[in-house]
Amino acid sequence: MRNKVDVAIIGSGEAGIYAAYELSRLRPELKVLVLEKGRDIYSRSCPIVAGKVKACIQCGVCDTMCGFGGAGAFSDGKFNFTTAFGGWLTDFMDAGEVMDLIGYVDEINVGHGATTEVYSTETPAAKALSRKALEFDLHLLQARCKHLGTENNLRILQNIYEGMKGRVEFRFQTGVEKIERLGEKGYRLITEKGDEVDCDWLIAGPGRSGAEWFANECKGLGIELINNQVDIGVRVELPATVFEHITDVVYESKLVYRTKQYGDQVRTFCMNPYGHVVAENVEGINTVNGHSYADPKLQSQNTNFALLVSNRFTSPFNEPYRYGKHIASLSNMLAGGVLVQRFGDLVNGIRTNEHRLSQSFTRPTLTAAVPGDLSLALPKRQLDDIIEMICQLDKLAPGTANYDTLLYGAEVKFYSSRLSLSGELETALPQFFAIGDGAGVTRGLAQAGASGVKVARVISRRLEERK
Repeated sequence: MRNKVDVAIIGSGEAGIYAAYELSRLRPELKVLVLEKGRDIYSRSCPIVAGKVKACIQCGVCDTMCGFGGAGAFSDGKFNFTTAFGGWLTDFMDAGEVMDLIGYVDEINVGHGATTEVYSTETPAAKALSRKALEFDLHLLQARCKHLGTENNLRILQNIYEGMKGRVEFRFQTGVEKIERLGEKGYRLITEKGDEVDCDWLIAGPGRSGAEWFANECKGLGIELINNQVDIGVRVELPATVFEHITDVVYESKLVYRTKQYGDQVRTFCMNPYGHVVAENVEGINTVNGHSYADPKLQSQNTNFALLVSNRFTSPFNEPYRYGKHIASLSNMLAGGVLVQRFGDLVNGIRTNEHRLSQSFTRPTLTAAVPGDLSLALPKRQLDDIIEMICQLDKLAPGTANYDTLLYGAEVKFYSSRLSLSGELETALPQFFAIGDGAGVTRGLAQAGASGVKVARVISRRLEERK
């Protein structure tokens, strides 16, 4: 079957959702189609979270990563108002425009049920925390942050979906297999079901799970790719009281440290007070993540966060996504899934086993994780960086380097090779745009949504200019 639309959007993650939302608002006469390989927001359900299985069963399409809302749907909904982190949109437009776009996305969220409460690094308590961190060469990045909560994040997405489904066509469980160019400005999408969709305008927001596929499609279309960074690390879990004096002040603290041994940059990422560690499936590779609920009844006694080492590569290396998957696959090979080790065991060169883990004062919230030895999975340099960072954090938050602090691995943030894009996020091919995390231009809810709005406005303006 073949049909024609005005605008086709690949992916209904954060970027694709807001692109479709803004297009339907500005240009209701357009026929907009969103193609998504996952399920709708009501049908997504991970068997592990649902309590049906204890470990990943390698679903054909991972409900945690794919579907309406993308990988962010089951996150704890941290929305950061900043250009200091969360993506690279300032490479394409000025910071003021990026912040305006982020603010607009937040207005949409608030209109669909998001909280108005904001944590800030500008409060007296946060400034005092920042000064204290500097005593230990830890740098607190400045930002305002909202915590939507995992359950509230899902509710907001449901409300947005309900408002859009009558104005935008969604085809779920319909992955795109091939992108073809039609003449000078048109495109044809061939789905995994064999259907064909022709469009005048194409917006690709493939998300993290589709990043490798998208990079390969771009190569086939002759679009230039630029190496992006690969972030490799672990997820740390410890008693919530250890970081309480920090999370009560700024909630999502982004602390950056440059190691003395190698001069590498290590950062905290995705901090989840009273949260849960969760597993993700990225194209058959099990990685680890975290989330936290707003409802106290659903919270744990632990806080978790990632420690990531940023790695940048130069030519001839050009496959950052594949490299990250290879690192993650090593822990899968050793543990059959996510691996967990006590910090003290790691430092002492001892493999954590079931018996040692059972003696830990810190109880794992991801019970499916298998005890093992991270030193057999992660590169030595990154592991040395992580150990040094934990010891440094212990000075700001005593107890971080406790023997029973748990480390889950691997946590790998997959960023595709970045495309060479214009200031309007357009590829070298006319009327073909790339947005969101999977295109290598963002890495978080706020900037992903902002990138979608930006492209929708560009298309609307160009259509107006043609009149």
